[in-house]
Amino acid sequence: MDPEYAAALTKAGLLGAGSTPPLPPSTAKEARAGFDIAVLKGYKAFLEPNLPPSNTYTVTDYPVSVEGGEISVRCLVPVADDQGVTFPVLVNIHGGGWTVGSVELDDYALRGYCVRQKISIVNFEYRLAPEYPFPTAVDDCHAALKWVVSNTSLLKADVKKGFLIGGESAGANLSAVLAHIVRDDPSFEGRRLTGQLLCEPNVCHYAAYPESLKSQFRSMDEFPDMPALTRATIERFYEWYNAPPSDPRFSPLLYPSHRELPRAYIQAMGLDALRDDALVYAEVLREAGVETKLDIYPGVGHGFQYGVPDIPAAAKVRADTEQAIGWLLDRKSSA
Repeated sequence: MDPEYAAALTKAGLLGAGSTPPLPPSTAKEARAGFDIAVLKGYKAFLEPNLPPSNTYTVTDYPVSVEGGEISVRCLVPVADDQGVTFPVLVNIHGGGWTVGSVELDDYALRGYCVRQKISIVNFEYRLAPEYPFPTAVDDCHAALKWVVSNTSLLKADVKKGFLIGGESAGANLSAVLAHIVRDDPSFEGRRLTGQLLCEPNVCHYAAYPESLKSQFRSMDEFPDMPALTRATIERFYEWYNAPPSDPRFSPLLYPSHRELPRAYIQAMGLDALRDDALVYAEVLREAGVETKLDIYPGVGHGFQYGVPDIPAAAKVRADTEQAIGWLLDRKSSA
């Protein structure tokens, strides 16, 4: 285990003598309250001192109509001297087991990427389970993507300069699903996605692993009690999301073809129960002819970069993520 990570877990009482695996949340309300206290508040406070100057970007929230309701999208746009300049666009989908989280989770990190990488960013606020079970999150994100391509002028965006989608954990799951949906949706003809940014993705329910790949999925059994995402917590999130395990819109590994997907950058944490989802998916994409880069971070668990953002390994995840944006945009200096 990474020594700084081990020290942080020990200090929190999650590692060492007398520690026990954290219990899964009993209700979504409990999960959301715990997430806000344990993760969101501290993570934003850590990033806040390094936010770019407020006059270098704009922040605007827009309502987007979806079937049965409305969602919000937060748009970050670089400020440029030339009013006619346009930027590539990155769509971010937050993580949280389809149950917790919001646009606030990645907001501060995305503001930095927006300014330094000169890219417009759209951050989705999809409706959460269990109040809105599968496939609501998928449908909301699909609707929001359609909003993006119909409102590029608001974003000062040109999707031909780059149209990326990405997220962490459940956000990565939804990003992988939407990459397939957009590939096959004729309404996106001429404005397809050009890159995927998948951090710690969950790409297949363990009950639906393909026989040919089952032997490669070991991490769920190797790290069932690893903070902060135990197997029991994963199962609780699965229960609340209530998706059929074999539906490709939940298990994107099971789409019949991965050909002609946009290039992909994938991150995997070495002690994560979902580690092998990332490893297997990278291999499957490469076999389908998709240009794919994979980074593995040894000695750390799922989402550690949010819970302990001040350790060197977390800084490396953030730096690699930003460099990957350049690679996905085919900027030679980030190759």
